[in-house]
Amino acid sequence: MNLKYNVDDRLPAGQLMMYAVQWFVLCIAVVSTSVFVAQGSPEEKLFFSQRLFAVIGLTGFLQVVVGHRLPIVVGPAAVLLVGVMASLAAKADTLAIYSSIAIGGALVGLLTIGGLMRRVQRVFTPRIVVVILMLIATTLAPTITGLVFPAQAAHEQHIFGLLFAVVGVVLMVIFNRMLKGVAKSLVIPVALIVGSALYYAIFDAPTHVSSAASLRGLFLDDFVFDWSLVVAFVICYIALAINDIGSMESLGGMLGIKDMDKRMKRGMRVTGLMNILAGSMGVLGPVNYSMSPGVIASTGCASRYALIPATLMLFGCALFPDVIWVLTAIPSPVIGVILLFLMGTQLAASYEMMNSTRSATTFADALTVGLPIMVAMLFQLMPKDVAPAVIQPLVGNGFAMGVITVMIMEHVINRSKS
Repeated sequence: MNLKYNVDDRLPAGQLMMYAVQWFVLCIAVVSTSVFVAQGSPEEKLFFSQRLFAVIGLTGFLQVVVGHRLPIVVGPAAVLLVGVMASLAAKADTLAIYSSIAIGGALVGLLTIGGLMRRVQRVFTPRIVVVILMLIATTLAPTITGLVFPAQAAHEQHIFGLLFAVVGVVLMVIFNRMLKGVAKSLVIPVALIVGSALYYAIFDAPTHVSSAASLRGLFLDDFVFDWSLVVAFVICYIALAINDIGSMESLGGMLGIKDMDKRMKRGMRVTGLMNILAGSMGVLGPVNYSMSPGVIASTGCASRYALIPATLMLFGCALFPDVIWVLTAIPSPVIGVILLFLMGTQLAASYEMMNSTRSATTFADALTVGLPIMVAMLFQLMPKDVAPAVIQPLVGNGFAMGVITVMIMEHVINRSKS
């Protein structure tokens, strides 16, 4: 691939800031679509957003400087978003949820010891990875519905959500297909801005709130161990680790980087440590996103130095509550429609991978792919009082149950005889 700037090339000041702003806008879009998971009062939700921006900004900076040292966007892990939303829906304790995230981060760090990471990679066959990609999208469907059509919203707001879902998604698909270069990467940020502007042109803008920020509230009040939640999040973290490895491997292969083993170990260690920090601070853990190869291909700039100002700006936002308030005042229907589009692209990527890896060439293969999706939806929509309380956080997590099902199907029931 012909690049203007390679991974370790330093950029002129003007071009450095131009590319940095592009990465910064992408990071903002990635983080902003995850802050809705915050719980509590408006002031507490704003403080949650500050902590999340700080963790993601710091993680991105550390990855570029001492971790994998690649130009990769870092954001809140979608698989953890699924896990947290499912656990909250199952009425799990919030302290136990984020304590489990910290434990999961430690697990990711342990994967870098010896050759353990390679063994985990072998367990996750291409067919299982395809199903995981599908599960992330399908198990977010109830959450997306709740965002597009908020329970306490007026009928007019539901009409807006419906129209914006129909028109907005179609327009995003059209522009994603038409636009080239840097402009293509701005489809989601522009949709966030335009959707919010339209919404607040019709409905009242939110009341400005102050942050509940305090040094005492920076970390969890207590560490709560819930074994069923830990099991559920361990499964989420296995998927996160595969996603993290895949993001680094795909970019390394694209750029022809030779020392990827060392870079991946360092990258996974940073991911693990920062997930421990994120869990301790009560926010979603970070992961390396897989959108970077497309951005690099369109701009011709693979310099990691362009991400240093971008990640520092992201971290800096956390110090200014009013800036965070503006960035997080995106209406729920707009966030829901953006997630709808993103999860559509996620499903498209899974189908593309299923085709390229020939993961479903027989009926048994197709059943291994299809059945876990249906099992996941069954448990995701299951009434909350069916399972005993001790295992409710696990069986109420559709994603976790889907992953367990596909592992059994792949490695036990439909195991290859060759």
